[in-house]
Amino acid sequence: MAKEIEVVEEYDGRGGHRTVSRTVKNTAKAGISFGSCLAIVISYTKWHSILWAIFHGLLSWAYVIYYIIRY
Repeated sequence: MAKEIEVVEEYDGRGGHRTVSRTVKNTAKAGISFGSCLAIVISYTKWHSILWAIFHGLLSWAYVIYYIIRY
């Protein structure tokens, strides 16, 4: 999980400061990707199996594309 945070601050003449720009790059902010979540939902809806849903969630977008082509 790569994480890079850059904060640039500008100080004003009164002793305070304010944030000018912030760049945040995360590979996984919420834990699982949208593709994994979509694959899990599609799999569980189709097969009604938690084990298959977990397996297809690990395949992520590969399973979503396979499902679109196959069904």
